Amino acid sequence: MTPLISAPALQAMMREHRDQLLVCDCSFDLSDPNAGGRLHALGHVPGAVHVHLDQELSAAKTGRNGRHPLPERATFARRMAALGASDDSTIVAYDNAGGMYAARLWWMLRWVGHAQVAVLDGGLAAWRAAGGALQIGIAPGLGAGQFSVREPLVEALAYAPLREGLGKGQRLIVDARAPDRFRGENETLDPVAGHIPGAVNRCFRDNLQADGRFKPAEQLRAEWTALMGGRTAADLVQQCGSGVTACHNLLAMEAAGLPGARLYPGSWSEWCAQPDAPVALGA
Repeated sequence: MTPLISAPALQAMMREHRDQLLVCDCSFDLSDPNAGGRLHALGHVPGAVHVHLDQELSAAKTGRNGRHPLPERATFARRMAALGASDDSTIVAYDNAGGMYAARLWWMLRWVGHAQVAVLDGGLAAWRAAGGALQIGIAPGLGAGQFSVREPLVEALAYAPLREGLGKGQRLIVDARAPDRFRGENETLDPVAGHIPGAVNRCFRDNLQADGRFKPAEQLRAEWTALMGGRTAADLVQQCGSGVTACHNLLAMEAAGLPGARLYPGSWSEWCAQPDAPVALGA
């Protein structure tokens, strides 16, 4: 399944294969964790369930494991089953923020081995622009599905091996945060400003066009190939503040035909919480 789906294609899928489809509204706001649920109730793709970043897509925080640590794969699978996902479901994720939260669900579903997943290109705005109807309130539950953990389709890299490889030229670390936060300026989310030494910056918003949809695959491929500088996709490790917008870069690379990069899930919020982790400032 291609990683991105257009609003008209989703509308057709809802007409023809509704019983096999699970639509997930991942709308969220880092500054107001309850905003996504409110937005969902005000209007969502008909039949969509709301997936909360903190509740479904993250584990408990310890102070050392980042702001949005990954749950255990089995725990996440149970959460998705409770929302109605089954092994044969086609799952489409969308959000209110250019795909930054939907991409996290897309990556996590592939992390537990589920291939039939895509992100709605352009999110709810694209759905409305294509004449899609909205459902108000909370959709009735679909009932629990049978959703199992299978062989992962993507890879994650933990803090220790990432730290051990610094300076050895083995990997290119790509930071998806805004350029000012990468430089160590205007940090408001994490207690330490800066970035992982040797990392390069590719803000996730650079994957998008002005209308909030992803750039064409050919353009993404050209931009990412230039950044890679002769490396393969497998040489890249994507990170951000807490392992969320890094998934947007992974989604963009997949859409560009450049699969194989890995995610550092703890990202900067985990890195800067380690007592011996080096920190770089500036560009």
